[in-house]
Order: sequence, then C-alpha cells, then structure tokens
Amino acid sequence: MLAYLHFHIWRVNLLKILGFILLLLLCLIQYPLWFGKGSMWELYELNKELGIQVKINADYQKENEALKAEVNDLKKGTNAIEERARSELGMIKKDEIFFQVINKSE
Repeated sequence: MLAYLHFHIWRVNLLKILGFILLLLLCLIQYPLWFGKGSMWELYELNKELGIQVKINADYQKENEALKAEVNDLKKGTNAIEERARSELGMIKKDEIFFQVINKSE
C-alpha cells in the first residue's frame, strides 16, 4: 500500500510538471501570433495603411481620368484649344472686341 501511495504522489507531481510544460509551450507558440513578425497587430496596422493607400490611389485615378479626357479633347477638337487660349493666355479671335471690366474698391 505504501508503494502504491508513493507511486501515486510521484505520478501527480509528474502530471503537474507536464501540465506546466505544456502550458509554457502553448504560451511560446502563441507569442509570435500576437507579437512577432506577421502578428495580428502587424496585420491590423497593414490593413489600416492599405485602406489609406487605396483612398490615395482612387484620388490619383480620378485625376488621371480627368487628364486623359483633357488630352483627348486637345487632340480631337479645336474648342478645347480655343478655350484654353482664351482663359490662360488671354487671346481673342480676329475681329473680336475685348472688354475688361475693372471694379474699383473704395
């Protein structure tokens, strides 16, 4: 009976040590998941940066589309060229009269 009791105590201590070792291994396995390279935190940060970059790219895409449309207008028609010459360079057509209105501030 004494040998059985001694074996039982030894087995319980062994199970406690084994349980502690398994818990320690579980913690060591979980560490890279939460804090290492490619961790959940890093994934969250990268997703946030990706959202910002997608927004920036969408803005640039709109700007590019507007520039493409302007280039097509300049290539195909004279109306766009004439409009640009009038607004940016202050040019007028032959036989046109240009009136400039100046507001005097008091």
